[in-house]
Amino acid sequence: MQISKAVITAAGRGARQYPAADTVQKAMLPLVDRDGLTKPVLQIIAEEALASGIEEICVVCAPGDEDVYRNHFHNYAAYLRSAKGVDWAAEQSRRFVELEQRLRFAVQPEPEGYGHAVWCARAFAGDEPILLLLGDHLYISAETRRCARQLIELAVAEDCAVSAVQATREHLIHQYGTLTGRRLPEHPEIYLIDEIIEKPNPTLAELRLQTPGLRAGHYLCFFGMHVLTPAVFELLDDLVRRDVRELGSIQLTTALNALAGRQRYLALETRGSRFNLGVKFGVVEAQIALALSGVDRERILAMLLESIVRIEQHNPR
Repeated sequence: MQISKAVITAAGRGARQYPAADTVQKAMLPLVDRDGLTKPVLQIIAEEALASGIEEICVVCAPGDEDVYRNHFHNYAAYLRSAKGVDWAAEQSRRFVELEQRLRFAVQPEPEGYGHAVWCARAFAGDEPILLLLGDHLYISAETRRCARQLIELAVAEDCAVSAVQATREHLIHQYGTLTGRRLPEHPEIYLIDEIIEKPNPTLAELRLQTPGLRAGHYLCFFGMHVLTPAVFELLDDLVRRDVRELGSIQLTTALNALAGRQRYLALETRGSRFNLGVKFGVVEAQIALALSGVDRERILAMLLESIVRIEQHNPR
């Protein structure tokens, strides 16, 4: 299996981030990355893919957003090229030119669900496997390999679909696709997936999704990235044709659960952390995590400590 294509789903408007999301697409929110450069979220996610060996990226977007993304990358690259003699601008310009050459777009006409958004990239995927990334999740690896690279290497080695997962506390599982599986004896971080349920409640999870070996009160939840085989698009085609909806929309989880019953499908407990930008304070948490993992770590630590002390002094309880 060779994986050279990635899909980033970025069609959601970010309802929980209104009114800001009414002016700026969620994927264009600016964050300071680990290298100290300020970038839109979409660029940080795209660089995760490129650094993991991906050659082409398809962004699934809402109608009208394609031009926004294209114009941003094109115009900003031209601006940076004019900033001669400025090191950070030269580096950003190089990255933007590379991104411009590798980006493709697919439009999701209506917000019909995550599975529907992935289905909209079927022409781009063709008959090839893809790396799938969420447009509102950032990933910070706990080792030298990017999180996406960890996933891709396992998928290539095992020649099958692989989803990244993270052990997640029970009170948070309503936010994620949650699964159960059998741990591989020789690789305790890898599971053979048995069943997946989208955003289960704790009672359902306790009945059907407990995984031996995890800490009490923890479940395996999707990490926000997958390597998917072409069979997933066949399953999504069927769901779209029959208009099969779960929780009110066409879910990718429905197709993935069917995939687990059709072919070998693994989950990898990735060495790293995910940061969901779509929840309250998610952007703040992600920014702090990026800063503490990057070149400005010491400066940020000092700034945070000083800010906490100053705020506590001026706001006594």
